[in-house]
Amino acid sequence: MAALRLILGDQLNEQISSLSDCDKQNDVVLIAEVREEATYVKHHKKKIVLLFSAMRHFASQLRDANFNVAYRYYDDEDNQGSLLNEVKLALQRHNLQHVVATFPGEYRLLKSMQQWEQVLGVSVEIRPDDRFISTPEQFSKWADGRKQWRMEYFYRDMRRQTGLLMEGDQPIGGKWNFDHDNRKSMPSDVQPPKPYTVEPDEITQAVIKLVENTFPDHMGKATDFSYAVTRSQALEVAKQFIEQRLPNFGDYQDAMREGDVWLFHSHLSFYLNSGLLLPLEVMQMAEQAYFDNAAPLNAVEGFIRQILGWREYVRGFYWHCMPTLQQDNYFEHTRALPEFYWTAHTNMNCMRQCISDTKQHAYAHHIQRLMVIGNFSLLAGLDPVAVNEWYLLVYADAYEWVEMPNVSGMILFADGGKLASKPYVASGQYINRMSDYCKNCGYSVSKKTGPKACPFNYLYWDFLIKHQDKLAKNPRMALIYKSLGRMSEDNIAAMQEQAQALLSKLDSA
Repeated sequence: MAALRLILGDQLNEQISSLSDCDKQNDVVLIAEVREEATYVKHHKKKIVLLFSAMRHFASQLRDANFNVAYRYYDDEDNQGSLLNEVKLALQRHNLQHVVATFPGEYRLLKSMQQWEQVLGVSVEIRPDDRFISTPEQFSKWADGRKQWRMEYFYRDMRRQTGLLMEGDQPIGGKWNFDHDNRKSMPSDVQPPKPYTVEPDEITQAVIKLVENTFPDHMGKATDFSYAVTRSQALEVAKQFIEQRLPNFGDYQDAMREGDVWLFHSHLSFYLNSGLLLPLEVMQMAEQAYFDNAAPLNAVEGFIRQILGWREYVRGFYWHCMPTLQQDNYFEHTRALPEFYWTAHTNMNCMRQCISDTKQHAYAHHIQRLMVIGNFSLLAGLDPVAVNEWYLLVYADAYEWVEMPNVSGMILFADGGKLASKPYVASGQYINRMSDYCKNCGYSVSKKTGPKACPFNYLYWDFLIKHQDKLAKNPRMALIYKSLGRMSEDNIAAMQEQAQALLSKLDSA
């Protein structure tokens, strides 16, 4: 039976399961730019450019490989505005009665697709997304019956399953995890290489024009777009990372530096999450660099752990915990996002730098997201729904399956500790240790109170006081609560008063 083969914007790979047995003579491959997906949150302009351009280039790649592609442009006069209606129209135009799709990355879309048979009156086959190493079912089987879920143990199972960095049933180097070696601040004389950039071709230039004209009130600008948009370009980004950045990736993966967003990170999440690169192939590239003595074990293991451990883990966690995850709010936080989340106009240099990087590049590395912007979001009691929406729309690599566990679980502890064993909160001293941001800040990181005190300092202690009933029994918080117990009442009162003043100012802005 001839079929309509649906390709979503984050499934841009010929090895995707929905194309695995495609009949090029009779089947039709549908790729559609639709308003519903582009605007359900106001995605960063560069994110839309990346996806629309990559989709258009992928359609051209498929045509060159003799696939019959029905491509729907955003500004087509008869664009149906939603994925469901585009599928309906394609079925009618091509006289098809069968849809083949790959498992999507968002709960809301899966629930919609599961109704398509009834709504459209055709057979709909939703195949597993086998780009991932594990399956949602595998994660649920692993999680069921465990009192605590911890990525480290899931990661070890993934290592055993794939054989990556393994000698028989034991990890190479005698340890599973070299994270302890990967927390160095970056010396001022260390200069990371420049990132791989691509000059926009005619296809990308047309998308840039479309995005600037059609989404004028979305964050950022599209005119300076320079990311990879094809598989061959993405492979060059991966190759450059392995050769130029991976050797120092482990040492400096948690470091931050003013004016330098790229550092020694891979920048591959754009391409892994959209399908231009496959997780296993880039992990094997990194592993080979270790075997070739081109990169140290701590760097290679740390990189592989981010993909095989964390990326696989949060995907399984997302599907296991939905739909309740999207409503979790353990601390009952309700504060609206401050205006500077959009403008970057704040006297806190660390926040100004990280939000400015985000606005300019639709990218910030994981410590900027977690320990600066995320840290402030939790300390300030921001509404988890609003924070999730912000992270989803501002980053070009953000899709709900990866964004929501990281935000609700890791950043906000909104799930009450299912994902993280403790809240990832810290005072300004952590930011000062891992960056040079504090040198050019309007506040003093050494002060806990007073007009020049770093807001992260007094917000940190205020947060611990407010939530002592929920956190004091956490064994990983015991030492910090002992420190709190040694503080004078006057000092505590001063920090609480200053925290309340700042939070009230945010509320009235």
